[in-house]
Amino acid sequence: MSKKKINKIKELWINSINQEYLENIYNKYLKNKNSIDKLWKKKFQKLNFYFYNQNINYKKENNNKYEVIKHKIYKNYTLSSKKILQILHFFRKKGYKYSNINPLENLKYINKINQINDAFFDIPSKDLYKKVVLKFNKNKTQNFPDFFSFLSWMKNKYCSTIGFEFNHLSIKKERLWCQNYIEKKWTKNFLNKNKKLDILNAIIYAETFENYINSKYPGYKRFSLEGNDSLIPMLYETIVFSIKKKIKNLYIGMAHRGRLNVLINILGKPTKKLFQEFSGDLSNSIHTGDVKYHLGFYTKVSTKYGSAFLNLEYNPSHLEIINPVIMGISRSCIDSSQSLKKNQLLSIMIHGDAAFTGQGITQETLNMSQTPGYTVGGSLHIIINNQIGFTTSDISHIRSSKYSTDVSKMIESPIFHVNSDDPEAAIFAIQMAIKYKIKFKKDVFIDLIGYRRYGHNESDEPNVTQPLMYQKIKSHSTIRRIYSKKLIKEDIIKKDDFLKIISNYIKQLDNQLTIIPNYDSLQFKLHSHHKKIKNISFDLHKKKFSKNKLLKLFKTINILPKKIHAHPLVKKIYMNRINMMQEENNIDWGAAENLAYAYLLSIGVSCRISGEDVIRGTFFHRHAKIYDQKTNNVYTPLKKILNGKFFIWNSVLSEEAVLAFEYGYSLRNRKTLNIWEAQFGDFANVAQVVIDQFITSSKEKWNQSSGIVMFLPHGYEGQGPEHSSARIERYLQLCAKRNIKVCIPTTAAQIFHLLCLHVFKGMKNPLIIFSPKSLLRNPLSKSSFKELYLGRFKKVIYENNLFNQKKINKIIFCSGKIYYELLEMYNKCQKTNILCIKIEQLYPFPKKNILKIFQDYFYVKNIFWCQEEPKNQGAWNYIKNIFDEEMFVNNISIKYIGRASSASSATGNIHIHQKEQLKIINSIFKV
Repeated sequence: MSKKKINKIKELWINSINQEYLENIYNKYLKNKNSIDKLWKKKFQKLNFYFYNQNINYKKENNNKYEVIKHKIYKNYTLSSKKILQILHFFRKKGYKYSNINPLENLKYINKINQINDAFFDIPSKDLYKKVVLKFNKNKTQNFPDFFSFLSWMKNKYCSTIGFEFNHLSIKKERLWCQNYIEKKWTKNFLNKNKKLDILNAIIYAETFENYINSKYPGYKRFSLEGNDSLIPMLYETIVFSIKKKIKNLYIGMAHRGRLNVLINILGKPTKKLFQEFSGDLSNSIHTGDVKYHLGFYTKVSTKYGSAFLNLEYNPSHLEIINPVIMGISRSCIDSSQSLKKNQLLSIMIHGDAAFTGQGITQETLNMSQTPGYTVGGSLHIIINNQIGFTTSDISHIRSSKYSTDVSKMIESPIFHVNSDDPEAAIFAIQMAIKYKIKFKKDVFIDLIGYRRYGHNESDEPNVTQPLMYQKIKSHSTIRRIYSKKLIKEDIIKKDDFLKIISNYIKQLDNQLTIIPNYDSLQFKLHSHHKKIKNISFDLHKKKFSKNKLLKLFKTINILPKKIHAHPLVKKIYMNRINMMQEENNIDWGAAENLAYAYLLSIGVSCRISGEDVIRGTFFHRHAKIYDQKTNNVYTPLKKILNGKFFIWNSVLSEEAVLAFEYGYSLRNRKTLNIWEAQFGDFANVAQVVIDQFITSSKEKWNQSSGIVMFLPHGYEGQGPEHSSARIERYLQLCAKRNIKVCIPTTAAQIFHLLCLHVFKGMKNPLIIFSPKSLLRNPLSKSSFKELYLGRFKKVIYENNLFNQKKINKIIFCSGKIYYELLEMYNKCQKTNILCIKIEQLYPFPKKNILKIFQDYFYVKNIFWCQEEPKNQGAWNYIKNIFDEEMFVNNISIKYIGRASSASSATGNIHIHQKEQLKIINSIFKV
């Protein structure tokens, strides 16, 4: 071992735990070197550093020792303003790099901070005792008797247990606000006695809970918070401080680390329920459930300042995916109550450091956080920084930037790096963050730097991969011990009282009681699931569409004001729509879809449509907004209908974050038809985690229903493997227990009725719609106006009048646009022995409708399923299983016609595509 390393080990007595004790001894040494023990005298002589605080100033003598000097005002001497500004700029811009923010690296901190001295700033010895005058504004100045006191003050502001990172903000007003707040407010004694006792209580609750669970259920996964225990007082303070600021709803998304602690201590989840989850005693549940560290909880809290709802949302193991969901929930609240202007809600996102930097969903979420369709007026981000990701702690292996928060600079948000061993600093960061969020309506980040006392989970052995790190952690005092000693020394609490708090908390756990907070009058008012969401419900059998009302609505949304200078192509589309109405011609898809929105708006249902280029529509069919070609003004016809609110937003170029956002939006708002449209259905592949872990499974896992609608353009037109298949097979594999509805509507009337039906039924489950592309303009997909006001959604469609029932000896089932291609060939060949049936609803499968058809054609044995997708894709395997299992009793079997199995979803060669498609169509009529 090198001599340098040996010397470092010998000086391990220098750390933040001993700081106050060392300062007292060192002060005695400065006054009288012989007044302290020889051992200490020797150490202080050996070390070339000094401790500083805002109440002590040190004078540099010729022998390089420091002595306390009295404050003197040098009337005739002041340090140059240029030099002062240079020093100020250094601390404001780079002070965080020298801050004491890592509880495991006190030696490094001391070495770094001692480099910042008079020599560092090149201050001549003649200027060391000149007065320093700071001007905060016209009316306020602050005087320092010499350079040392000024330097000490700056270090305390910018290089203590909070590292303030804000100079990357381009808006001067925001930078100045941060700068002034820090320099005026940040001091080590900003809290009163009662608040310190509140913090101690919270710290005790945090650590005692973890110890209790560890002893009661040793070896069980709990993803302990230990090492970042300051999160608990931070969240208590967030609740209380938010309520003071008139915030009524707090939506929390967090990963595994510390989740059980938060559920019990912050949300008031009954401990009895948690213990049942540990023991597995949940046999009465009708749902399969989820692991305990994924579960959410909803409650209401009350303080002397008012009350608020707390919502900890359910979260799968894809950790950061919860963040856009939280934003969607928050935006839903904003749109329904117009609370964005009033700052009445706060979205709180609690991240892990490795996940925050490692998962691309973070960047996607931040990227859309300030866009008009997705902003929530700023969010509070807390990063539980364990300095390790699973078993990787080498920073160069975890990320390509120095700090875990560096990605947040893309949206110019302030960052506060906080030493988790200082819970008072954490409270200051919370208060400053909430004030900033409210004032500027922007995100703010708190990087809570601690450590992970145990492995990734409690069954891991971290010493295997991090031996040196865990030697430090093993010898490092817990936050509870550090802070309790501090308050005992300050004579704020006695040791007996401290032990009594621990004992009382353990009694609550032993008796399986709900934890009662002891923090600034905070109380849990109730413990239940989220306040019941009222569904819109109509009786479909009694609901009839008025012809006159539909005509009036159609006219309202399709006649453009004369002052609007629409693009010629768009003008032609709207003129065609008017002709459809006046002459009662067949209505196309775009017109019928917009009319569905108009009708729903007229009965008080709001509509929100989101996705890439949805305003115009990827296939130039929707045109929900008209762009004036002369003024660039935007006109939205559907906003003329005032009973409901109409929102349509072109999203950022993202599927995963945007779909997660819309899923969250749909959870809290049953009065809004919530639609996400993929630019091409294939692109939803990127959002598969949202589909798998939320949309199709949340009802089964968490009894949490969503009414989201997904438009997935689907159809084989020779555009290649990323523009053809929306992967029908994947959604059908996810179908079970009527969790979702999967439909492939092929006419204008069908899309109109399907959307209305979804609303009439209360939007209780997600609706997956495989929408057309080329079929949007196919004349055969148009519907008469009569089909809109007299019709309803049909699960199965076939043209019975085209066929002679007695001649039928072959039945072809299919879905989507291939039906029209078969119909076209039928008209050419006049094969009257074939009956083509299209299934418009694949799940839940319309078994009754199909069996009813077979009653008329019971004698037909040649039954086929035809699809344009490859055999191993599309609906074939699903259909085959349905017929094998559910139709077998009726002696009905089905054969396949279509493309051969393929690793790719489609060819990219238009000529190959056309040959393949023609082969499928021809084979139908040759079999």
